[in-house]
Parts: sequence; C-alpha cells; structure tokens
Amino acid sequence: MLGMQELILILLIVVIVFGAKRIPEIMEGLGKGIKTFKKAMDTEDVDNALPAQPPRPASAPTAANIDKGPAAVVTAEKIEPK
Repeated sequence: MLGMQELILILLIVVIVFGAKRIPEIMEGLGKGIKTFKKAMDTEDVDNALPAQPPRPASAPTAANIDKGPAAVVTAEKIEPK
C-alpha cells in the first residue's frame, strides 16, 4: 500500500511531466474511454442474445466466373468475431 509521501511524489512527477493544463484533458479522455467501454460491454450482452442467422449460400458460378477459375466465385458469408 502506498503511503501519503509516495502518492504526493507520484502526483508531483505527473504534474511535471504532463503540465497542469494537460491533466484535465487526459482525465476527460480517460473518462470517455471508460464510458465507451462500459457501453460496449452492455451492448455485447444484447448482441449475443439475438438468434444467429443461418449462413447465406455461396453465389452460383456464372459463365464469366467459370473462365476465371474457382477464385472468381465470391461467397456472401459474413464473418463474425468470437
């Protein structure tokens, strides 16, 4: 556990490194980041509750795609992160 002297020393070093005017900007950015993170965590639960959609079938090859080979056939599947 840090004592009062250590905390004052750390605060003094932070003020020297960043400057007194820059600290509120840093804290504001940190607060916005935390709010965004919490919001993303809350919406993740809602996203996981939705039923999964079945994958779409691959598009059928056309005459133009057959000449180009199997690499020309594009699938319409959506890749979702896990």
